[in-house]
Amino acid sequence: MAKKGTAFVIEKELPWETAAPGVKRKILCYDDNMMMVQVAFEAGAIGAMHQHPHVQCCLVESGVFDVTIGEETRRLTKGDGYLVESGVPHGAVAIEAGSLIDTFTPMREDFV
Repeated sequence: MAKKGTAFVIEKELPWETAAPGVKRKILCYDDNMMMVQVAFEAGAIGAMHQHPHVQCCLVESGVFDVTIGEETRRLTKGDGYLVESGVPHGAVAIEAGSLIDTFTPMREDFV
């Protein structure tokens, strides 16, 4: 995991951790106000519906995902993104293997 307040991130030096079956993540960087996380999905893996008090902004780095926010589901591909307001239920299904870059504010204390 990246150290709090680290200025530079060398992705290949950071370890993966299992988040769910077929889903792994690595914390890229964070401070008290913000956190950036890379999340890799195998094809068919599910990021189960959940909610949290953090605002989440996400970029699809690669792959194809069906993302549900509240009652709406959209298919997203590389370069697409989404924003989830605090407390809104959301989840994702990897249609093809891929990676998401999530940013949270404030940082996810439950991840460290």
